[in-house]
Order: sequence, then structure tokens, then C-alpha cells
Amino acid sequence: MTLYEKLKIIHIITASVLFGTGLGTAIYMLYANILKNISIIALATRRVVKADWLFTGISGVLQPLTGIAMLYLKGYKLTNAWAIAVFTCYSIAAVCWFIVVYLQIRCRDLAIAALESNTALPQKYQSYFVAWVILGFPAFLSLILIFYLMANNPFYKI
Repeated sequence: MTLYEKLKIIHIITASVLFGTGLGTAIYMLYANILKNISIIALATRRVVKADWLFTGISGVLQPLTGIAMLYLKGYKLTNAWAIAVFTCYSIAAVCWFIVVYLQIRCRDLAIAALESNTALPQKYQSYFVAWVILGFPAFLSLILIFYLMANNPFYKI
């Protein structure tokens, strides 16, 4: 197996983990918030933060590294239209993710504090949560577009 083939396998797996973990944690956190049970929300936000750092974070770092390495090994320029489209979409998703992780951490801390003090979630929690939901849309749409570009890339035949 060539280095390119190994990188391609890692790239496909990490793309799946990145998208799947993002979608899974989003559904988990949305569902917990729909229930409006502070103990469930506190538990869910703890787990979502951990999962995002562990799975999404690692995959998010490996994605551009393996992608750029594969383009390099095939001799393609990083300035071609396809690569620029992918990098733009990835940058949008990454910026959203960094903000979303910050919001998740804030939501987690507020939920834990409310649980420990036996009080309702503060309005600030709702503000963070709404922003978290809104930022999920451009992030996921960008990742879907990246999957489309990966599947239809003339340089990246699966």
C-alpha cells in the first residue's frame, strides 16, 4: 500500500468521524435541551464538550494535513479552483466549530452551576444555545459541500 493510499484511508475515516461526531453531538445536545431537564442538560453538555475535543478536534486536525499531503503527493497545486473551494468550506466549518466549542463550554459551565445551586438555567445559557444552533447550519452545510467536492474531485478517485 502506497503512502497516498494510506493517507486516503485516514482522510476518509477522519472525514466520517468529523461529520458523524458533529451530527451526533448536535442531536444529543438538542435533544437534551428539548427535555429542559437541567441534570440531563448538564450531563449532555459535559459529554458533548469531551466528544468534540476528542473526536472532532483530532479529525479536524488530520483532515487538512492528509488532504494537503495527498494533493502534494499527486503533484496538484493548492491554488487550483477545487482546492480553494475545499479550503474555503473547511475554513468556514472550522471557524464555526471553534466558536461552537466555546459556546458549548459556556453552556456546560452554566448548566453545571445551575444544577449545583438548584436554580434555573440563566438567560445567558439560552443565548449561547441559540448561537450554537445557528452556527451549526453553516458548519454542517460546509462539510456537506466538502463531501460533494471530495466525491466529485478529478484528483481524488475513490
